[in-house]
Amino acid sequence: MTEVKSIEKPDDRRDFPMGHLEVVSMTGLVFGKATFEPGWRWTESVKDIAGTELCEVHHNGYVIQGRLRIRMRDGAEAEVDPGDVFVVEPGHDAWVVGDEPCVVLDFAGGIGDYAKA
Repeated sequence: MTEVKSIEKPDDRRDFPMGHLEVVSMTGLVFGKATFEPGWRWTESVKDIAGTELCEVHHNGYVIQGRLRIRMRDGAEAEVDPGDVFVVEPGHDAWVVGDEPCVVLDFAGGIGDYAKA
């Protein structure tokens, strides 16, 4: 089997304050491309949509552009930059660092439920 889709023609697009998410669903893969504008923060832009205090989605990601700071429920923090591959478990906040949009690709599958009311 071969299956090909373009993120330029996503199956779903979700807009939220200061950002958006494009999702492509395929057999065995839910892929997301998230764009976060400068000033975006999960607890300010997505919290009310998700209905949780912190992001409860597991992420396997790759940063194309910009920088993102991540703070876990226990207070541990990390910053991801262009070229970084990362895994983040549920229970975190995140925000854009600097004046450049942050563009992230997510392969974890849970991104299919991200910013979905």
